[in-house]
Amino acid sequence: MKAIPLILALFIGLFLPVGNLSAQNPHYIPVKDSRDLHAYFRYAPDRPIVISGHRGGMLDGYPENCIESFEKTLSYMESFFEIDPRLTKDGVIVLMHDETIDRTTTGKGKVSDYTYAELQQFNLVDRNGNVTAFKIPTLKECIEWSKGKTILNLDIKDVPLDIMADFIEKENPVNVMYTVHNAEQARYYLDREPEAMFSCWCKNMEEFGKYEKAGIPWKQVMAYVGPKMKPEEQALYNALHRNGVMCMISVAPTHDRGKTEAEKIAGYKTEIGTHPDVIETDYPYLFQGLDLTK
Repeated sequence: MKAIPLILALFIGLFLPVGNLSAQNPHYIPVKDSRDLHAYFRYAPDRPIVISGHRGGMLDGYPENCIESFEKTLSYMESFFEIDPRLTKDGVIVLMHDETIDRTTTGKGKVSDYTYAELQQFNLVDRNGNVTAFKIPTLKECIEWSKGKTILNLDIKDVPLDIMADFIEKENPVNVMYTVHNAEQARYYLDREPEAMFSCWCKNMEEFGKYEKAGIPWKQVMAYVGPKMKPEEQALYNALHRNGVMCMISVAPTHDRGKTEAEKIAGYKTEIGTHPDVIETDYPYLFQGLDLTK
């Protein structure tokens, strides 16, 4: 008798729209093309605050820059992820924030001193130093995993701009954006990829003017404005919002360093009260249940 409902469910499943991932999993961010990517970061005054996982987010047993950690975060909540590409000795792009693997793996030494195959002998460790079964992922693996699930924000470390642009051109992902620290970097990628999306460091009106002068389309920009919203920079936030740009802050260097979860959450609530559009954090799961309306 149990087989009949199963067969019926499978039959119905044949006719469900495969692309409607948001209906199947409410924590996924389905991005089908560059238009969807640009639209996701479009500012709206009544939109709830968006949460980004810094270094992919992390929990006990789930290390930074780790696909399994990304998946775990999405099981709790919607998030996009800032990740850190680096080059191995043999030119493979992997995820690793630090120049060395000492802090985040069971090994020691520089990423650039190892081939990708050699790096696979080590395991990732979580923030508390606990060894996990997880391995250092390649950027290619992350992109493949992320399709239809989330957006990847590439905070590129030692990968030259041309190598990264070549890689992205070859892989052609529609759900990837670049962190850029100045207008020159943005202009380089834009000339290579006219529909590129950017997380631009833009902390004052002088920097705002440089992006504008360089002709970076505001519809393709999210602005990182610093670790907190500052009253003295309100003119910057107004200018960004007038152009449809969301303002992102990062609590990674501030409240994420609180000694307890309660201390961290108290700090998050303070920043939520200043009405940023995006908050980047090491611990997205701690924002569950917080009022993110503005």
